[in-house]
Amino acid sequence: MSNLQIGLAIAGGVVLAAVVAHSTWTSRKNKPRQADPVAQDEIVESADPTQARFDGPQEPTFDPLQTSPGSSSQVSSSIHQQTSLSHDPVNDMALAMMQEATKHAQREPNAADLERIAAEKAKAAERAAEAKRTPPVESEQDIATPDLIPSEKRLSLDALIDVIAAIEIDHPISGEATLAAMPTSRRVGNKLLILEGLHTETGLWEPPRNSQRYSAFQAGVQLANRMGPLNEIEFSEFVLKIQHFSDAINGAPEFPDMLDEVARARELDSFASAHDAQLSFTIKAIKTAWSPGYVQQNAARLGFVAGVIPGRMVVPAPAVGLPPILGLTFDAQAAMSEDPAQSAIWELTLSLDVPQVSREEEPFARMVRTADELARVMDGAVTDDNGQALSQAAIASISRDLQALYDTLDARDLAAGSVQARRLFS
Repeated sequence: MSNLQIGLAIAGGVVLAAVVAHSTWTSRKNKPRQADPVAQDEIVESADPTQARFDGPQEPTFDPLQTSPGSSSQVSSSIHQQTSLSHDPVNDMALAMMQEATKHAQREPNAADLERIAAEKAKAAERAAEAKRTPPVESEQDIATPDLIPSEKRLSLDALIDVIAAIEIDHPISGEATLAAMPTSRRVGNKLLILEGLHTETGLWEPPRNSQRYSAFQAGVQLANRMGPLNEIEFSEFVLKIQHFSDAINGAPEFPDMLDEVARARELDSFASAHDAQLSFTIKAIKTAWSPGYVQQNAARLGFVAGVIPGRMVVPAPAVGLPPILGLTFDAQAAMSEDPAQSAIWELTLSLDVPQVSREEEPFARMVRTADELARVMDGAVTDDNGQALSQAAIASISRDLQALYDTLDARDLAAGSVQARRLFS
């Protein structure tokens, strides 16, 4: 082989190596950012240095070798001292537990044991007697109310946002009979239907429950929501359902005038449409895309938790059952990908449903801080829906408009985050 051929071969090898290196560098550069790996100091070392290390958290196991570092050698020693080992950690652990239980069962009780047993029996008898004297209190979860979602169990009729029909009865009836006669669907069109009974003992209106008695009833249907106002067809459906219920309990309903209520529904819907606000910021990746794990990890550090649908995270409200304070959404297909690490996310949407969140939570200020922090740690940029960068002047203008909106809702007795506002703006 001549020197020329050797030189060409070397040059070709160098070029090939350069191409491979450039391809590897480009692939790494364009690969979505990944979540930080589990810190090595969080991984529990095995007591036996010959044992392999396990990366990541382990599932619960019966293996006695996977215990705390201080006790692993002791447990291992006791197991290996058994006369018959099956070399199956599960069987070995079960055998040890059976032997210990047998020894405990064959042990003769001493005076202290007998005294302790007698004391426990006395306490048990006392608790049983107390339970007989105190009737069980029926929790809200035990109430057999059909076709009600948990958030609706706490709702009550409000003349501000509901059409209300009174139902008179000749004599009190039981909760069981009431529940049996109630409509199977708690919706009229796309509007919420609520029925309440007047408790004979407390004198309070409440959703019908078993083992209670009621002297009167009232039913209502919501005037408006984000689907629109109550119309004539929905009002007629409401009348038919309540009339059927009244006939079943021998009651006499009294309905308000349909035209008046429909007109009231349109006015309320017009007000709600003019004072509804749902804000959103877009956070765009500047240089490198993000993986779903990277997004979830950084969002979790700011208080976000996984939502009910893929590609959505929320900042939960301080009380259970309330709407979330903020929402964060990204590509659902990326979240459900077979290989999420290779899924590229280029933008996130941070959202706030203004009427659903209480003013006291200062949700907009929190939204601004969250967007800025996510953009900082993830090397992104915050923009509006049109892709324009958000200036401090624009943020201040939005904040002023929100304060005026809050004041208007308060004046209408529809304060943001209240039950009435959450129902109307749903």
